[in-house]
Amino acid sequence: MKLLVKFNLVLFFVFAIGFLVAGYVSRGLLQRNAKQEIVENARIMIEAALAVRRYTSTQIKPLLQTQMKYSFLPQQVPAYSANQYFGQLRKTFPDYSYREATLNPTNPVNHATDWEADIVHYFQRSPDQTELVGERDTPTGKTLFIARPMKVYDASCLDCHDTPQRAPATMIERYGSDNGFGWKMGDILTAQIITAPMQLPVQRATTTFRVFMGSLAAVFAVIVIALNALLIFLVIRPVNRLSKLADEVSLGNMEAPEFQLSSRDEIAGLAESFARMRKSLARAMKMLEPT
Repeated sequence: MKLLVKFNLVLFFVFAIGFLVAGYVSRGLLQRNAKQEIVENARIMIEAALAVRRYTSTQIKPLLQTQMKYSFLPQQVPAYSANQYFGQLRKTFPDYSYREATLNPTNPVNHATDWEADIVHYFQRSPDQTELVGERDTPTGKTLFIARPMKVYDASCLDCHDTPQRAPATMIERYGSDNGFGWKMGDILTAQIITAPMQLPVQRATTTFRVFMGSLAAVFAVIVIALNALLIFLVIRPVNRLSKLADEVSLGNMEAPEFQLSSRDEIAGLAESFARMRKSLARAMKMLEPT
């Protein structure tokens, strides 16, 4: 097997190992970064919802407190404000959704579905857990969700959710007296849930991965071409010329031209050694000639 073939086999083997390792590491890193990007966006959305809720509780609700006696205005309910805010946001980002999934809500719109109820029960079983991140399959593809528990921490919440007798009559008139009551301070009955699509970030990660691996392969191709050129011009060609000259000398052609090499590398040293050997061989043959 020729030297050039051996060299390329070793080079391709080393590259294959490096290519696989780089692909495995970079793909995992890009996928994790894509997921982390979704999670961070979802956290920003949850914080925005909390800000809207606080604004409604502190700024809007006091202004509409008197109006409650005459008609129930949902604009004073923090959950309603947060949902309306995200309703506007979804016009720009239709794949994102926000839910305040509740086990026993006054407004049926907020009633938790089966998988949302599982999240609320999870927080009830783990009251110290402040956040849950997970993935689920949907008809439109895989989505990521981030959920946070909502405790009953404000005594003013019990004005509407303690008993039907204590609740405002206008609210009972609007929603009835069957649901949304019996809440206690410290109860975890609701989970804020943001769902976000994974398709777009994962596609971006996949595209980046392909570009990276393609660039890596292109760099390797350039390196292989450069190394092969160096090997051919600096090693193989001089060695072939020296080998051809050695063959001629071994066949008795002492008139073969000298091997000229201007460099000062190992090949040049080999050529000088061969030239000395050739001269020594010529002198020895002359000494063996009959006088």
